[in-house]
Amino acid sequence: MDETATLMNTLAKTDGLTPTPLPGVRIYKTSQYQPRQPLCYDKGVIIVGQGSKRVFLGNREYEYNPDNYLVLSVPLPAECETMATPKEPLLSLMVDIDLGMLGQIIGKMDDQIDHALIEQQDKNQGLFLAKAVPEMKETVLRLLRALNSPLETSVLGPGIVHELMFRIMCGENAASLYSLSMKNTNLSRIDKALKQIHGNFQDPMDVNGLASLVNMSTSAFHRAFKEVTASSPIQYLKKVRLNKAKSLLTESGMRVNEAATGVGYESATQFSREFKRYFGHNPVEAIGGRP
Repeated sequence: MDETATLMNTLAKTDGLTPTPLPGVRIYKTSQYQPRQPLCYDKGVIIVGQGSKRVFLGNREYEYNPDNYLVLSVPLPAECETMATPKEPLLSLMVDIDLGMLGQIIGKMDDQIDHALIEQQDKNQGLFLAKAVPEMKETVLRLLRALNSPLETSVLGPGIVHELMFRIMCGENAASLYSLSMKNTNLSRIDKALKQIHGNFQDPMDVNGLASLVNMSTSAFHRAFKEVTASSPIQYLKKVRLNKAKSLLTESGMRVNEAATGVGYESATQFSREFKRYFGHNPVEAIGGRP
């Protein structure tokens, strides 16, 4: 392992997601290959220290590894394949996107921003890859070193995260983050609708209501929503509900009927049918046969 991977491995005591003393910063580790499967990504930045992942969104495929980091400007249900082994586990740093911090950085960068270039880029991407340039890698390394010391985490950590976001804003394909931070752009409006979906996924929801919430016509909202998420609003809601239900089944120990009701399904039969279509196995199999 190089130093970046070694420091991530030290912070990740076991496989899975490990919080760090710095809010909004986590380490993810897995020691097993994971075939392509659905999951729901949170909004944030994912920087790989070792291993690689492939993300499948709509008809596009993205691979991120130590040379390419992944930025999600909105939470996205997608499919993912993980390349990892016990000898070479996947190790990654996950950092939340703080819109307040993003706004501060953009405000200071405004005179240096090439707005013409931003206009030419795809501002409505919910996900993008960018090359991990040497300055970016050095910032990540300093952050990981700080995270191994409680004192340095407290004193230096927030400033290094601020620098990391600055490096990302200076990188390629950052146009969607500029768009996210501005009012009344399609991306910021869709982000507002997604917050409504994630906060109330168990409640009845319709496209007209979501479009009205963000002051868009239904047709314009539907078109913009698909540009950002590669899904229709109804498909997106269904994926969020099913991913949440899987978590309730496997992590919270809920029964199938309880999970179905908990995520907004009136029919357990319909829930089981859609769960199997999405994950490739029925909900009972997901919990080892317990009904």
